[in-house]
Amino acid sequence: MPVDVRTGQAPPAHTREEFGRRFRARFFDPAFRAEDEAIRRLEAIAWEGYCGARKSPVKRKAGPGFKDPDYEMSVEWYHTRNRLIAAQQRWGDPATPSRVLLVNAATRNDGTCPGEMSKSFRLTRIAQQTLDEAGLQTDLLDLSRLASDYDRHIHPCKGCLSTAMPLCHWPCSCYPNHELSQVNDWMAEIYESWTSAHGVLLVTPTHWYTMSSPLKLMMDRLVCADGGNPDLSSTHGKDPGMAKQLELDGWPYPKHLAGRAYGVVVHGDVAGIEGNRRALCDWLDWMGLIDAGPQARLDRYIGYYEPYATSHQALDRDSSVQEEVRNVARALAIAVQELREGRLSAPGRGLRSPRPK
Repeated sequence: MPVDVRTGQAPPAHTREEFGRRFRARFFDPAFRAEDEAIRRLEAIAWEGYCGARKSPVKRKAGPGFKDPDYEMSVEWYHTRNRLIAAQQRWGDPATPSRVLLVNAATRNDGTCPGEMSKSFRLTRIAQQTLDEAGLQTDLLDLSRLASDYDRHIHPCKGCLSTAMPLCHWPCSCYPNHELSQVNDWMAEIYESWTSAHGVLLVTPTHWYTMSSPLKLMMDRLVCADGGNPDLSSTHGKDPGMAKQLELDGWPYPKHLAGRAYGVVVHGDVAGIEGNRRALCDWLDWMGLIDAGPQARLDRYIGYYEPYATSHQALDRDSSVQEEVRNVARALAIAVQELREGRLSAPGRGLRSPRPK
Protein backbone atom coordinates (compact mmCIF):
# COMPACT_ATOMS: atom_id res chain seq x y z
CA MET A 1 0.00 0.00 0.00
CA PRO A 2 1.57 3.34 -1.01
CA VAL A 3 2.12 6.04 1.58
CA ASP A 4 -0.64 8.66 1.32
CA VAL A 5 -0.62 11.85 3.42
CA ARG A 6 -3.83 13.93 3.27
CA THR A 7 -3.58 17.70 3.77
CA GLY A 8 -5.76 20.79 3.37
CA GLN A 9 -7.44 21.26 6.76
CA ALA A 10 -5.13 23.67 8.56
CA PRO A 11 -6.25 27.33 8.61
CA PRO A 12 -3.92 30.03 7.30
CA ALA A 13 -1.27 31.52 9.59
CA HIS A 14 -2.22 34.52 11.72
CA THR A 15 -1.65 37.98 10.35
CA ARG A 16 0.88 40.18 12.12
CA GLU A 17 -1.97 42.18 13.65
CA GLU A 18 -3.85 39.13 14.96
CA PHE A 19 -0.65 37.62 16.33
CA GLY A 20 0.13 40.85 18.17
CA ARG A 21 -3.37 41.04 19.64
CA ARG A 22 -3.08 37.49 21.00
CA PHE A 23 0.42 38.03 22.36
CA ARG A 24 -0.49 41.26 24.16
CA ALA A 25 -3.62 39.75 25.74
CA ARG A 26 -1.54 38.21 28.53
CA PHE A 27 -0.36 41.71 29.48
CA PHE A 28 -3.85 43.21 29.88
CA ASP A 29 -3.18 44.11 33.53
CA PRO A 30 -2.47 47.89 33.73
CA ALA A 31 0.53 47.06 35.93
CA PHE A 32 2.37 46.09 32.72
CA ARG A 33 1.94 49.51 31.05
CA ALA A 34 5.30 50.75 32.30
CA GLU A 35 6.93 47.97 30.25
CA ASP A 36 5.03 48.41 26.98
CA GLU A 37 8.21 49.05 25.03
CA ALA A 38 9.81 45.87 26.40
CA ILE A 39 6.61 43.95 25.58
CA ARG A 40 6.77 45.22 21.98
CA ARG A 41 10.34 43.93 21.69
CA LEU A 42 9.35 40.54 23.07
CA GLU A 43 6.39 40.45 20.69
CA ALA A 44 8.73 40.99 17.74
CA ILE A 45 10.92 38.08 18.89
CA ALA A 46 7.88 35.83 19.34
CA TRP A 47 6.59 36.81 15.87
CA GLU A 48 9.92 35.85 14.36
CA GLY A 49 9.74 32.45 16.08
CA TYR A 50 6.18 31.97 14.82
CA CYS A 51 7.13 32.81 11.22
CA GLY A 52 10.24 30.67 11.44
CA ALA A 53 8.36 27.67 12.90
CA ARG A 54 10.81 27.45 15.82
CA LYS A 55 8.98 24.70 17.67
CA SER A 56 12.19 23.36 19.25
CA PRO A 57 14.76 26.19 19.23
CA VAL A 58 17.45 24.28 21.14
CA LYS A 59 18.58 21.00 19.59
CA ARG A 60 21.31 18.38 19.71
CA LYS A 61 22.38 15.45 17.59
CA ALA A 62 20.55 12.27 18.55
CA GLY A 63 23.79 10.35 19.02
CA PRO A 64 24.35 6.61 19.60
CA GLY A 65 21.35 4.39 20.17
CA PHE A 66 19.10 6.18 17.70
CA LYS A 67 18.21 5.11 14.18
CA ASP A 68 19.62 8.35 12.79
CA PRO A 69 22.37 9.50 15.17
CA ASP A 70 22.88 12.72 13.17
CA TYR A 71 19.26 13.85 13.46
CA GLU A 72 18.94 17.19 15.26
CA MET A 73 16.38 16.64 18.00
CA SER A 74 14.82 18.73 20.76
CA VAL A 75 17.02 18.93 23.84
CA GLU A 76 13.90 19.03 26.01
CA TRP A 77 12.52 15.79 24.53
CA TYR A 78 15.92 14.11 24.80
CA HIS A 79 16.21 14.89 28.52
CA THR A 80 12.64 13.74 29.24
CA ARG A 81 13.33 10.47 27.39
CA ASN A 82 16.44 9.87 29.50
CA ARG A 83 14.48 10.43 32.72
CA LEU A 84 11.91 7.86 31.61
CA ILE A 85 14.63 5.32 30.85
CA ALA A 86 16.08 5.85 34.34
CA ALA A 87 12.61 5.60 35.91
CA GLN A 88 11.91 2.33 34.09
CA GLN A 89 15.20 0.92 35.34
CA ARG A 90 14.32 1.87 38.92
CA TRP A 91 10.87 0.31 38.48
CA GLY A 92 12.40 -2.99 37.40
CA ASP A 93 15.04 -3.10 40.15
CA PRO A 94 13.90 -5.56 42.88
CA ALA A 95 15.76 -3.44 45.45
CA THR A 96 13.63 -0.38 44.69
CA PRO A 97 10.92 0.24 47.33
CA SER A 98 7.37 -0.34 46.09
CA ARG A 99 5.79 2.92 44.94
CA VAL A 100 2.16 3.84 44.25
CA LEU A 101 1.00 6.86 42.29
CA LEU A 102 -2.25 8.33 43.59
CA VAL A 103 -4.13 10.55 41.14
CA ASN A 104 -6.69 13.02 42.44
CA ALA A 105 -8.65 13.82 39.29
CA ALA A 106 -10.97 16.52 40.64
CA THR A 107 -10.49 20.04 39.28
CA ARG A 108 -11.87 21.74 42.39
CA ASN A 109 -9.68 22.95 45.20
CA ASP A 110 -9.73 25.74 47.74
CA GLY A 111 -6.85 27.60 46.04
CA THR A 112 -9.08 28.89 43.25
CA CYS A 113 -12.64 30.09 42.67
CA PRO A 114 -14.57 27.16 44.26
CA GLY A 115 -12.92 28.09 47.56
CA GLU A 116 -13.29 24.55 48.90
CA MET A 117 -11.42 21.28 48.64
CA SER A 118 -12.89 18.39 46.67
CA LYS A 119 -14.29 15.12 47.97
CA SER A 120 -11.95 13.33 45.56
CA PHE A 121 -8.98 14.89 47.36
CA ARG A 122 -10.28 13.68 50.71
CA LEU A 123 -10.77 10.15 49.35
CA THR A 124 -7.29 10.23 47.84
CA ARG A 125 -5.82 11.19 51.20
CA ILE A 126 -7.66 8.30 52.87
CA ALA A 127 -6.13 5.92 50.32
CA GLN A 128 -2.69 7.49 50.73
CA GLN A 129 -2.76 7.08 54.51
CA THR A 130 -3.72 3.42 54.08
CA LEU A 131 -0.89 2.79 51.63
CA ASP A 132 1.60 4.59 53.87
CA GLU A 133 0.52 2.37 56.76
CA ALA A 134 1.10 -0.67 54.54
CA GLY A 135 4.71 0.43 54.05
CA LEU A 136 4.50 1.58 50.43
CA GLN A 137 5.98 4.81 49.16
CA THR A 138 3.36 7.12 47.65
CA ASP A 139 3.33 10.03 45.22
CA LEU A 140 0.28 12.29 44.99
CA LEU A 141 -0.59 13.72 41.59
CA ASP A 142 -3.20 16.40 42.27
CA LEU A 143 -4.67 17.33 38.88
CA SER A 144 -6.60 20.22 40.44
CA ARG A 145 -3.34 22.17 40.18
CA LEU A 146 -4.24 22.73 36.53
CA ALA A 147 -6.88 25.14 37.80
CA SER A 148 -4.90 26.79 40.60
CA ASP A 149 -1.22 26.86 39.53
CA TYR A 150 0.24 29.70 37.50
CA ASP A 151 0.67 28.78 33.82
CA ARG A 152 0.49 25.01 34.37
CA HIS A 153 -0.93 23.02 31.46
CA ILE A 154 -1.72 19.64 30.06
CA HIS A 155 -1.97 20.53 26.40
CA PRO A 156 -4.40 18.46 24.31
CA CYS A 157 -3.41 15.34 22.40
CA LYS A 158 -3.24 16.01 18.66
CA GLY A 159 -4.03 12.45 17.63
CA CYS A 160 -0.69 11.81 15.89
CA LEU A 161 -1.23 8.06 16.16
CA SER A 162 -4.26 8.35 13.86
CA THR A 163 -1.84 9.37 11.13
CA ALA A 164 0.55 6.55 12.04
CA MET A 165 1.48 5.02 15.39
CA PRO A 166 5.24 5.71 15.01
CA LEU A 167 4.42 9.43 14.75
CA CYS A 168 3.28 9.28 18.39
CA HIS A 169 6.52 9.39 20.36
CA TRP A 170 7.24 8.10 23.86
CA PRO A 171 7.47 10.56 25.53
CA CYS A 172 5.19 12.89 23.59
CA SER A 173 7.14 15.20 21.28
CA CYS A 174 4.25 17.55 20.43
CA TYR A 175 5.14 19.79 23.36
CA PRO A 176 6.70 22.06 24.30
CA ASN A 177 6.02 24.01 21.09
CA HIS A 178 7.79 27.34 21.46
CA GLU A 179 6.58 28.52 18.07
CA LEU A 180 2.98 28.53 19.38
CA SER A 181 3.78 29.36 23.03
CA GLN A 182 2.53 25.92 24.07
CA VAL A 183 4.90 25.54 27.01
CA ASN A 184 4.86 24.57 30.70
CA ASP A 185 3.36 21.22 29.77
CA TRP A 186 2.98 19.08 32.89
CA MET A 187 3.09 15.76 31.07
CA ALA A 188 6.89 15.47 31.08
CA GLU A 189 6.72 15.13 34.88
CA ILE A 190 3.59 12.99 34.77
CA TYR A 191 5.17 10.44 32.40
CA GLU A 192 8.00 10.01 34.88
CA SER A 193 5.57 9.55 37.79
CA TRP A 194 3.66 6.82 35.95
CA THR A 195 6.85 5.09 34.85
CA SER A 196 8.23 5.06 38.40
CA ALA A 197 5.06 3.57 39.91
CA HIS A 198 4.50 -0.11 40.67
CA GLY A 199 0.85 0.67 41.27
CA VAL A 200 -1.56 3.43 40.26
CA LEU A 201 -4.76 4.48 42.06
CA LEU A 202 -7.16 6.84 40.28
CA VAL A 203 -9.81 8.81 42.20
CA THR A 204 -12.25 10.82 40.10
CA PRO A 205 -15.61 12.53 40.37
CA THR A 206 -18.21 12.01 37.66
CA HIS A 207 -18.74 15.01 35.40
CA TRP A 208 -21.56 14.62 32.87
CA TYR A 209 -21.51 10.80 32.94
CA THR A 210 -17.73 10.52 32.58
CA MET A 211 -14.40 11.42 34.14
CA SER A 212 -13.23 14.96 34.90
CA SER A 213 -11.63 17.06 32.15
CA PRO A 214 -8.10 17.09 33.71
CA LEU A 215 -8.16 13.29 33.91
CA LYS A 216 -9.27 13.01 30.29
CA LEU A 217 -6.49 15.35 29.20
CA MET A 218 -3.94 13.17 30.99
CA MET A 219 -5.46 9.97 29.60
CA ASP A 220 -5.28 11.22 26.02
CA ARG A 221 -1.68 12.31 26.42
CA LEU A 222 -0.80 8.87 27.82
CA VAL A 223 -1.67 7.31 24.46
CA CYS A 224 2.04 7.42 23.62
CA ALA A 225 2.57 4.88 26.42
CA ASP A 226 0.48 2.39 24.44
CA GLY A 227 2.41 1.72 21.25
CA GLY A 228 4.42 4.94 21.10
CA ASN A 229 7.72 5.36 19.31
CA PRO A 230 10.75 5.83 21.62
CA ASP A 231 13.01 6.97 18.76
CA LEU A 232 12.32 10.52 17.57
CA SER A 233 15.01 10.22 14.91
CA SER A 234 13.23 7.34 13.16
CA THR A 235 10.55 9.73 11.91
CA HIS A 236 12.76 12.84 11.81
CA GLY A 237 10.45 14.41 14.31
CA LYS A 238 6.98 14.74 12.81
CA ASP A 239 7.41 13.49 9.24
CA PRO A 240 4.07 11.75 8.51
CA GLY A 241 5.37 9.97 5.41
CA MET A 242 8.25 8.35 7.30
CA ALA A 243 5.93 7.38 10.15
CA LYS A 244 3.37 5.80 7.81
CA GLN A 245 6.09 3.76 6.12
CA LEU A 246 7.36 2.52 9.49
CA GLU A 247 3.86 1.39 10.45
CA LEU A 248 3.27 -0.32 7.10
CA ASP A 249 6.60 -2.13 7.46
CA GLY A 250 5.28 -3.61 10.73
CA TRP A 251 5.01 -1.87 14.09
CA PRO A 252 5.29 -3.72 17.44
CA TYR A 253 3.06 -1.34 19.49
CA PRO A 254 5.22 -1.44 22.65
CA LYS A 255 3.26 -1.05 25.90
CA HIS A 256 5.57 1.15 27.93
CA LEU A 257 3.53 1.04 31.17
CA ALA A 258 2.45 -2.59 31.12
CA GLY A 259 2.90 -4.64 34.28
CA ARG A 260 1.81 -2.08 36.84
CA ALA A 261 -1.12 -2.78 39.16
CA TYR A 262 -4.09 -0.46 39.42
CA GLY A 263 -7.13 0.51 41.46
CA VAL A 264 -9.97 2.91 40.62
CA VAL A 265 -12.36 4.93 42.78
CA VAL A 266 -15.23 6.72 41.04
CA HIS A 267 -17.84 8.75 42.88
CA GLY A 268 -20.84 10.81 41.87
CA ASP A 269 -24.08 12.24 43.17
CA VAL A 270 -26.75 11.59 40.52
CA ALA A 271 -25.75 9.32 37.62
CA GLY A 272 -22.94 7.92 35.50
CA ILE A 273 -20.60 6.26 37.98
CA GLU A 274 -20.80 2.74 36.51
CA GLY A 275 -19.96 3.80 32.96
CA ASN A 276 -17.20 6.07 34.21
CA ARG A 277 -15.62 3.24 36.22
CA ARG A 278 -15.90 0.80 33.31
CA ALA A 279 -14.28 3.25 30.87
CA LEU A 280 -11.34 3.84 33.21
CA CYS A 281 -10.79 0.14 33.89
CA ASP A 282 -11.06 -0.70 30.18
CA TRP A 283 -8.47 1.96 29.42
CA LEU A 284 -6.03 0.70 32.04
CA ASP A 285 -6.58 -2.92 30.96
CA TRP A 286 -5.87 -1.94 27.36
CA MET A 287 -2.56 -0.34 28.33
CA GLY A 288 -1.45 -3.56 29.97
CA LEU A 289 -1.91 -2.60 33.61
CA ILE A 290 -3.22 -5.31 35.94
CA ASP A 291 -6.27 -4.79 38.11
CA ALA A 292 -5.94 -5.50 41.81
CA GLY A 293 -9.17 -7.47 41.95
CA PRO A 294 -12.86 -6.57 42.41
CA GLN A 295 -12.24 -4.81 45.74
CA ALA A 296 -10.00 -2.34 43.89
CA ARG A 297 -12.69 -1.22 41.40
CA LEU A 298 -15.14 1.01 43.26
CA ASP A 299 -18.02 3.23 42.13
CA ARG A 300 -20.26 4.87 44.72
CA TYR A 301 -22.72 7.72 45.13
CA ILE A 302 -22.07 10.19 47.92
CA GLY A 303 -25.05 12.27 48.99
CA TYR A 304 -27.31 10.83 46.29
CA TYR A 305 -29.58 13.60 44.99
CA GLU A 306 -28.79 15.71 48.05
CA PRO A 307 -27.70 19.38 47.82
CA TYR A 308 -24.16 20.09 46.63
CA ALA A 309 -23.83 22.48 49.57
CA THR A 310 -23.82 19.60 52.07
CA SER A 311 -21.76 17.10 50.07
CA HIS A 312 -18.80 17.18 52.46
CA GLN A 313 -21.10 16.48 55.39
CA ALA A 314 -22.53 13.57 53.38
CA LEU A 315 -19.01 12.18 53.02
CA ASP A 316 -18.40 12.71 56.74
CA ARG A 317 -21.42 10.52 57.49
CA ASP A 318 -20.60 7.85 54.92
CA SER A 319 -18.14 5.76 56.89
CA SER A 320 -18.84 2.80 54.62
CA VAL A 321 -17.54 4.50 51.49
CA GLN A 322 -14.48 5.66 53.43
CA GLU A 323 -13.77 2.06 54.44
CA GLU A 324 -14.36 0.88 50.86
CA VAL A 325 -11.72 3.35 49.68
CA ARG A 326 -9.34 1.95 52.29
CA ASN A 327 -10.07 -1.51 50.90
CA VAL A 328 -9.19 -0.32 47.39
CA ALA A 329 -5.82 0.82 48.74
CA ARG A 330 -5.32 -2.41 50.71
CA ALA A 331 -6.12 -4.55 47.68
CA LEU A 332 -3.71 -2.51 45.56
CA ALA A 333 -0.96 -2.86 48.19
CA ILE A 334 -1.39 -6.65 48.15
CA ALA A 335 -1.39 -6.72 44.35
CA VAL A 336 1.80 -4.66 44.14
CA GLN A 337 3.56 -6.97 46.58
CA GLU A 338 2.41 -10.14 44.78
CA LEU A 339 3.22 -8.67 41.38
CA ARG A 340 6.77 -7.80 42.38
CA GLU A 341 7.24 -11.26 43.89
CA GLY A 342 5.93 -12.94 40.75
CA ARG A 343 2.89 -14.39 42.57
CA LEU A 344 0.07 -12.30 41.06
CA SER A 345 -1.97 -14.33 38.62
CA ALA A 346 -2.87 -12.44 35.46
CA PRO A 347 -4.03 -15.17 33.05
CA GLY A 348 -3.23 -14.39 29.44
CA ARG A 349 -0.77 -11.63 30.26
CA GLY A 350 2.00 -13.25 28.22
CA LEU A 351 -0.12 -14.14 25.20
CA ARG A 352 0.70 -12.40 21.95
CA SER A 353 -2.15 -10.56 20.27
CA PRO A 354 -2.64 -11.35 16.56
CA ARG A 355 -3.96 -7.82 16.07
CA PRO A 356 -1.94 -5.41 18.24
CA LYS A 357 -2.94 -1.77 18.28
